[in-house]
Amino acid sequence: MSLVRGLSLAYMPTSSVRQCSQQWWDDVLGVAILGDGEAGFVPNGVPLARVATPVLAGPQAICEVWRAGGPVRAGARGRVRYRCSETMLFGAIELDERAMPAGMEGVSVLQRATAAVYREVFALLDEAGYPALFRAWNYFPAINAVADGSERYWQFNAGRQEAFGAGGRSTTGRVPAACALGSAHGPFTLYFIALREAPLAIENPRQVCAYHYPEQYGPRSPTFARASLALSQTPPVLFVSGTASIVGHKTLHPGDVVAQTAESFRNIAAVLAEARRADPAGSGLDSRDLAYKVYVRYPGDLGAVRACFREHVGDAVPVVFVQADVCRDDLLVEIEASGGHAMEDGR
Repeated sequence: MSLVRGLSLAYMPTSSVRQCSQQWWDDVLGVAILGDGEAGFVPNGVPLARVATPVLAGPQAICEVWRAGGPVRAGARGRVRYRCSETMLFGAIELDERAMPAGMEGVSVLQRATAAVYREVFALLDEAGYPALFRAWNYFPAINAVADGSERYWQFNAGRQEAFGAGGRSTTGRVPAACALGSAHGPFTLYFIALREAPLAIENPRQVCAYHYPEQYGPRSPTFARASLALSQTPPVLFVSGTASIVGHKTLHPGDVVAQTAESFRNIAAVLAEARRADPAGSGLDSRDLAYKVYVRYPGDLGAVRACFREHVGDAVPVVFVQADVCRDDLLVEIEASGGHAMEDGR
């Protein structure tokens, strides 16, 4: 595996990462293990997120490796473990809902856990000097289940919004790219990238901004942008949030996973067009310039989703397919993407 300069991403089987030398880890910002792989090979000091989203094609566990391509330093604050370069910070934190103390009447355990996690993250970012949350990945079990009187995804949104407000962050406009998926089991897990300089929030003209969703999708709106573009990086780095078959604020093509996958790509194309408008001096990114993570609700739909994926972007892009529940129970697939960073061959 060849090393590159600057921020890079590789999707690697855990068997390959396990064989890497100690020196190989020197400029790794952080790792997420997708699937039920053991993590003992990750050195102390490297931020690690363990995400119970079973891998649907290839090895049973995949490492999502983010590398700075230059010097990094490691640290910890409370439950957050992080590594940072001169311009960005990667961190990871997990919190078992069962460890939460009894709380207020009417406020669910998940809402309190989410708020607690984000408050810790924002405290670290302000203290370390990387105040701008760029991209956040959220995972917790039973995302569509109704518990404590409401849907768990709604509870997560309430806790996240509460923490953003308490941390002095906007809950509309300048918000990060993000996703929230239902894992098979395990604690609430968040991993994230933050910057010293604020990125641009990119919205999709085909969709209502998530933070302006009507109340039918929950009493507290989601706090994320459709994409986030860091012009402070060279070249600019783009994160496209988890993207699904939503136009306006409504789910399209219920029950049709192929149509939902195609609609998701139409939304990604619209986001890329907006990103190009936001950075007219840049070279711009095409759908074939991105790396992808594809969340499939039902494993039996994998073949149809992969065929539609190939139709839109071909076979040459980095991609990992995992099983996860999407934030609405009528959504069968969600696609996230990133580009502008290097993409290492992790085979």
